[in-house]
Amino acid sequence: MAAVSHVLVSLLLLFTLTSAQPRGDQSEHCVPNDAFGSYCPTTCGVENYLHTYKSGVTKDLNHMDKLLQDIYNLTRGAQDKVVYLKDSQTQAQKSSPELYIQKSSSMLDDVLRFERTIISQEQQIYDLQATLAANEKRLTELKQLSLQLEQKCKLPCKDTVTIQTITGKDCQDIANKGGRVSGLYYVQPVKAPTPFLVFCEIDSSGRGWTVLQRRRDGSVDFNRNWIPYKEGFGYLSPDDSTEFWLGNEKIHLLTVQSSIPYVLRIEMVDWEGVKKYADYAVFKVSPEVDQYRLTYAYYYGGDAGDAFDGFDFGDDVSDKPHTSHNGQQFSTPDRDNDRYAGNCAKQDGSGWWMNQCHAAHLNGKYHRGGKYTQKDVGEHGFDNGIIWATWHDRWYSLKQTTMKIIPINRVQPGGQQGISLGKGDFPSR
Repeated sequence: MAAVSHVLVSLLLLFTLTSAQPRGDQSEHCVPNDAFGSYCPTTCGVENYLHTYKSGVTKDLNHMDKLLQDIYNLTRGAQDKVVYLKDSQTQAQKSSPELYIQKSSSMLDDVLRFERTIISQEQQIYDLQATLAANEKRLTELKQLSLQLEQKCKLPCKDTVTIQTITGKDCQDIANKGGRVSGLYYVQPVKAPTPFLVFCEIDSSGRGWTVLQRRRDGSVDFNRNWIPYKEGFGYLSPDDSTEFWLGNEKIHLLTVQSSIPYVLRIEMVDWEGVKKYADYAVFKVSPEVDQYRLTYAYYYGGDAGDAFDGFDFGDDVSDKPHTSHNGQQFSTPDRDNDRYAGNCAKQDGSGWWMNQCHAAHLNGKYHRGGKYTQKDVGEHGFDNGIIWATWHDRWYSLKQTTMKIIPINRVQPGGQQGISLGKGDFPSR
C-alpha cells in the first residue's frame, strides 16, 4: 500500500507541476520596431514555440503513462491479495471454525479495507486516464498545427511591412527615378551619414512629397523631450495609418541639401471633415547648434490662412508679432528656447517652434471632438490643442494634420502642380 500511495503522490505532483508551468508565450514579448509599428510575431516564431512546447509535453505524458502502468500493476497485486485472503478465510473456516473465528473477522476487515482502497484507486486511475486522453488529444492538435506551420514556413518568412526598393535624396528624387506608389522608402540627403526611412506620398502627376509629421487619431503622445524630437518618434507604416514626428535632425538634413528650395505644405482636417492647407516657400530647419530654427521666405498660398505669421487674438497690441513663428528656435519641455518668460513647450506639453507662445501649433494635445475650454486644460488654462488660429480659434483642436515638403519647382503658388522643371529635377538613374 505504501508503494501505491507513493506512486499516486508522485503522479499527482507531476500533473500539478506540469499544469502550473508558465506558458512560453507569456514570457515572450513582441518588441515593435519604431520604424514599422507592431507587426509580429511571424508564423515561424509560433512554429518554433510549438516545437519547444511539444517535446516537454511528450516527455511528461510518457512519464505519466509509466506511473499509470505502475499503479495498474500494484492494483493487480492488491486484487490478488484479496483473493488470497478470501481463500484463506474459507480454508480456515473449514479446518477449524472455533480456532480461526477471530482471525477470520480480522481478515474480513482487511478484505473490506482493500476493496475500498481498490475502488478509490480505480476512480483515480479513471480520472488520470481521462486527463491523459485529453492531453494526448491536445498534443495531436498541436502536432497537426505544427505540421501546417511547417508547410507555410518552407518558404522564407516575409515581413508584413513592405519597403520599396528605389532610394534617393528625397521623395521627389525617388519619383523621378520611377517610384510610382506611396509607401515606405529609404532616403539619404546629401549630408546624411546613413539612409533613413520616410513615408513618400507620390501622386499620379509624379510629385513626390516627403512627409515630416502626421496627426491622425491621438494614438501617439507628442509630449516628448528634446532627444525624441531630435531623433523622431511614433510609427511609420506602409498604409500611412499611423502618427509620427520624423525627427528634427532628419528634417534639417532634408531641407538644406538642395539648390532648389522646398515648399512646406501643411494640410489640416477639422472635426466636421473640412480640409484646408497652407504652403510656405523656401522652408528650412537649421542644425542643432542653432536649436533647429525654423525659417521660410514667404507664405506661398492656401485656404487655411497664414498662422505662421502670427495672429491678433485681441489680448494685446503685440499679439501678432509675439505669436509669429518664422525665425523661431525649437523648444521642448526640457529645453526652453522661446521668447516667453515661462516655458511655452512645458505649458503646452509638446515640442514646437515657440515664440510667446504660438498662433500655429500642430504638435499640441489631441482634444477629441475639437472644442475645449480653459477648464479642460488644468490649473493655468493654456491653449494647448492642435491649433491653426487663422482658421479656427485657439479653443478648437484640429482632428488631423500633415506636414510635408517638395521642391518648389513641383508646385506653383496656390497649390497647383508645377509645370517647369528645374535643373537636376530628373537626375540620371
